[in-house]
Amino acid sequence: MIKLMIVDDQTLMRDGLKTIIELEDDIEIVSLAENGEEAVKNNDLYNPDVILMDIRMPIMNGVESVKQIKENDNDVSILMLTTFDDEEYIIEALAFGADGYLLKDIAADQLIEYIRSGYKGEIMLPAKIGKKLAKRLFKNEEKLDAQSINKIAFDDFSVRELDIAKLLVKAYSNKQIAKELFISEGTVKNYISNIYSKLGTNDRSKVILMIQELI
Repeated sequence: MIKLMIVDDQTLMRDGLKTIIELEDDIEIVSLAENGEEAVKNNDLYNPDVILMDIRMPIMNGVESVKQIKENDNDVSILMLTTFDDEEYIIEALAFGADGYLLKDIAADQLIEYIRSGYKGEIMLPAKIGKKLAKRLFKNEEKLDAQSINKIAFDDFSVRELDIAKLLVKAYSNKQIAKELFISEGTVKNYISNIYSKLGTNDRSKVILMIQELI
């Protein structure tokens, strides 16, 4: 059973996430927190396996909370809840030990997949942030090798995204992928959209060629 804590200052967001997640048999919500300070205290009290952490919160933001929690508990997996305009916060949070991030408009089934992946110790890091980190690590280089950046993105695919990527290489259609993996075509489209985003292109043929090079 995965023990989960949800941290967000918006009641609607906390309750909405709780409603969606508590339907899963393998995830138990052990705590809800309104800010980073509460999250630090509740982490000690409830010892969650995974934390969904908002970034912009009163009293203590998510970045500072990650720093304090990870200093005392490096085993817990912390996934940041954010929007695209929080990239600088994300980079700082990752520096303090956050295990990845997900967008607040994420599809419910993807959210559950990310929680399970986080529990397994996998890093959730979109290509956009991966590129920023790569550029910082190699700031003295004038130009990064494109395949190296794509490799960073590919390494951060979720388990389900890897499954779909392998079927894309086999030239499966969305309908065939859905049938093979026992999911809806809408869910397949969502995952493929994420794959496109991580690899930085919407061209299906180009994506397939890139995946072939990286597998």
